[in-house]
Amino acid sequence: MSANTCVTALLAEDEAPQRAALLAMLETAWPGLDIVAACEDGIAALQATAEHRPRVAFLDIRMPGVGGLDVARAVVAGGGLVVFTTAYDEYAIRAFEAGAVDYLLKPIVPARLGLAVERLQARLRQPPRDDMQAVTELEARLRPQGERQIRWISASVGDHVRMIGIDEVLFFQAQDKYVRVVTADGEALIRTPVKELLAGLDPDAFWQVHRGTLVRVSSIDRVRRDEFGKTRISLRGHRESLPVSAAFVHRFRGM
Repeated sequence: MSANTCVTALLAEDEAPQRAALLAMLETAWPGLDIVAACEDGIAALQATAEHRPRVAFLDIRMPGVGGLDVARAVVAGGGLVVFTTAYDEYAIRAFEAGAVDYLLKPIVPARLGLAVERLQARLRQPPRDDMQAVTELEARLRPQGERQIRWISASVGDHVRMIGIDEVLFFQAQDKYVRVVTADGEALIRTPVKELLAGLDPDAFWQVHRGTLVRVSSIDRVRRDEFGKTRISLRGHRESLPVSAAFVHRFRGM
C-alpha cells in the first residue's frame, strides 16, 4: 500500500458519544482514511459491509442483535482487516491477544489507537491472508462457559400451546408482531423477537440470513440465485425457500 492509496473504513458502535469520539480520533490518527460508514448497530454494519467492502473495520464486539463478531466475518470474507473495540476486563483481553485481530480497550485513548493504525497500515502493505480462523477462535474463547441457550420453544398453535424442541426447528422468521417457528411437520407463532432468539441460540447451529430470519445450518439443502439475481436457500424437509439479504451472503461463499 502506497502512502497515497485511499483506504476505506467502516465503524460500528452502538453508543453515539463513543462513536463520535472514535471518529474524531481517527481523523487525527489516520487523516487519509476514507470512512464510508459509521453504523449504530450490527445490521447496518453488515449492510454497509456488503455495499462498500471496506478494507478495514473498527467494530464494537458487543452490539444488540448482531454483534461485532458477525460483522467481522463479513469484513474478513471480503478481504478486509478488523480491529475490535471492547469493554472486556484484562482477563478476557487475553482472548484477543491470542489471535491475529487487534483490539482497542474502552475508553479508547489516542496513543493506543495510533498503535492500532500503525499495525493496520503495516498489514495493508503485506500480502493478503485469511483471518477467518482467528475470528472463529476468538468467538470460541469469548463465549461464556455454560452460557444459557434455548432448548425448548413454547409456541401458540391455534388455541393451545405446543412445546417444540430446538432440534426440531428448521427456521425462525419474523412476521408482523410475531415470529414463525417452522419445523418439518408444521409451524407455530411466538412473540419473542428475532434478536432475543439470536442471543440464546448456538451460533454454530443457527445462522441469521436476513434481518428477520434465522435458519438451522444443517437444514440448508441448496443456495441459488433466482431470476432477479437474489440469493435464496432451499431447506431439507420443507418446500418454502428463504431469501438471503446481501448483508449475509458472505456466509455461503465457498459452500
